Amino acid sequence: MKTLKIVVEKHPDGYVAYPLGLKGVVVGEGDTYEQALADCQSAIRFHVETFGADALDSESPVLDAFIAEAHAEVSR
Repeated sequence: MKTLKIVVEKHPDGYVAYPLGLKGVVVGEGDTYEQALADCQSAIRFHVETFGADALDSESPVLDAFIAEAHAEVSR
């Protein structure tokens, strides 16, 4: 069993969740945090069943994840 870190984002129309340290694109969504997390976990299981253990990026494990803010000037 491998533990993955999952990022859950809150948007105006719901939640989006995606794992770190997985090869390929896996996304879950839902109206609540719990729904998005469960959908993402289901998508991870499907992804690993489909592509095998090689889908897990064991060469560069994510030790921790941080959220930071940066300001960017946007010209119009």
